[in-house]
Amino acid sequence: MEYSKMERNWIVIYIDLGKTGRKNMRFSKVLSLLALAGLISTANAALADGGAKFLGNITTGGQVRDDMGTYWNQITAENGCKWGSVHSLSNGMSGTSQFAWDNYDKCYGAYQWAKQKEGRHFKFHALVWGSQFPQFLCKKKNPNITVEKTKQYITEWFDAVKTKFPDLEYIDVVNEAIYSGNNYHSGYQLPANGAEGVSTDDASCGGSYIIEALGGDRVVNGKHQYDFITTAFKMARERWPDAVLIYNDYNTLHWQKNEGIELVQTIIKNGAPVDAYGQQAHDAGDFPDASSFAQVLTEVHDAVKIPLYITEYDIGEANDERQKEIISNQIPFLWETPWIAGITIWGYINGSTWRQNTGIMNSDGSDRASMKWLKQYFSEHLKDGKCDGVTVTSTDINYSDEKQQEPYNGTAIVIDMKDTIQAEHFDKAGIGYGNDSYSDGSSGNNGDANFRMDEDVDIWVGGADMKGLVIGYTEPGDWVEYTVDFKHKGPYTIKASVSAAGETSSFKLYVDDIPITDEMSVPKTGDESWDTYQEIGGKVDSVSIGKHILKIEVVGGWFNLDYIVFENVAPPEPEGIVKNVKMAPNTAGEFEVIDIHGARLGRVSAKSPENAIETIKASSMVKSSGIYFIRSRATGKIQSLRIAK
Repeated sequence: MEYSKMERNWIVIYIDLGKTGRKNMRFSKVLSLLALAGLISTANAALADGGAKFLGNITTGGQVRDDMGTYWNQITAENGCKWGSVHSLSNGMSGTSQFAWDNYDKCYGAYQWAKQKEGRHFKFHALVWGSQFPQFLCKKKNPNITVEKTKQYITEWFDAVKTKFPDLEYIDVVNEAIYSGNNYHSGYQLPANGAEGVSTDDASCGGSYIIEALGGDRVVNGKHQYDFITTAFKMARERWPDAVLIYNDYNTLHWQKNEGIELVQTIIKNGAPVDAYGQQAHDAGDFPDASSFAQVLTEVHDAVKIPLYITEYDIGEANDERQKEIISNQIPFLWETPWIAGITIWGYINGSTWRQNTGIMNSDGSDRASMKWLKQYFSEHLKDGKCDGVTVTSTDINYSDEKQQEPYNGTAIVIDMKDTIQAEHFDKAGIGYGNDSYSDGSSGNNGDANFRMDEDVDIWVGGADMKGLVIGYTEPGDWVEYTVDFKHKGPYTIKASVSAAGETSSFKLYVDDIPITDEMSVPKTGDESWDTYQEIGGKVDSVSIGKHILKIEVVGGWFNLDYIVFENVAPPEPEGIVKNVKMAPNTAGEFEVIDIHGARLGRVSAKSPENAIETIKASSMVKSSGIYFIRSRATGKIQSLRIAK
């Protein structure tokens, strides 16, 4: 907006009038004109105000700093909202639950700060974490704790948070639960090192029953199903139908990137209403350049197919220019990438953050080089920010009413030496997402058998003798599931009784959503008729013994399926005889030595991780006290060690 010389003089005159205390309508008008002209700034305008997404930070030493709103428009309580900071019992390890929302850190205070001004945001961190949970949940400290009592306390905790914060916008529902190296990222069951080896776990606690109380953690075909995470997300969605629900973890850009992707994919497949994946990004300083940082984040996003939040971003560098270099390489990608929905920096006053040299302002309030760069970048590139937003996975299902699918006859179909699955005996559907037992492209049972008429699978009279029942009217993408109980690992031959009037029909078999056959082609068995049946053959090399979900998926449609026969072609081994067992040779392996910043210090040869640790402690490789890691070059497994010099 341009002003004439006379108008500019008029503005200056009324500023002078205002300074003398003459408060009147004309002075208010002058201030409004100045704001419109861009000659003064709105008080407490954060760096990202008016941008596409938030740029936030955390409480400092348990307090909301007076200058919080000068820089940031989102807040996370560093420790104050964690379960152990809030929940206690009225009489030590017994009694009734009580909740102190500002006892240790400003949990409710941070929430109120966000509520003071439109455009500010509050994220609750975190509902479920294997660290910093209440002491009365500890197996060693409270001998009377049980799975059922733990479940009661979890429910009370969720309900208390709902009562205090009914309108939460963002929630870290579950924190640090990746299973890696024979343990979880945090101490749900056993003490575990936290991010960068800085442990927040209490070894004397002895773990908890949190996982068991939330439904356990099945392992299917060697893969953890993280059922407890799915349950926690469902409990959160019941209480906050409009909140963005986030799974949050660390080391997901480097060492456990694939494990993190697999976890998120698994819980989504199992029905968890997860809206976004939180990348703590404490390890972001290890990337050699901006392109490699962007490449990894893109790989993660493309795999999980939900938005990412950068939830705990910090760069631990004592050298001001080096810290600025890293931040200036990474923040533009985070700000200008639409599927990154928000950025939270983890601390801004040097010496008042959880790691050394991560602050971007000095203790005297002066800016480090990285803070100067941030101010300049956002003043010039605020409008370059992009955000696609987050679609909340709302649902009308009451998760407490959920019901798993069930075998048609009440018990799993036993697959022993030679057993038949009748196609029409697919499982009974349950209630809730992920509990369907079939998918059919056409509405209603369009068959002629008058069998299971309240379901959509089309069942007809037919089969080899034309007196049985078959599944027909199949379309590509249809599928049915059966609960089965394999008594042997196989191999199995498969014989399927099918009919088709064309040459484009086919299907595929899965166990627990993992393919066990290639696409099996159904031949043309009759001209313009599906009444002629023929057995086709296939083979399954190996399955896991026990109960599983067998799925038959239609690839090429328009065929009828009567039954499938599984026949074990490998006789069972006599009891007490073990064949082909190979013992691992007693040879040395190589282990990399890594400091908490990810720098490789060297390599040692040892017969075991324990021997490697002994070798490192006895050597001069490590120069100072602290937490370090060893990583097996053969298995990739990581183990921490503490060095005292």
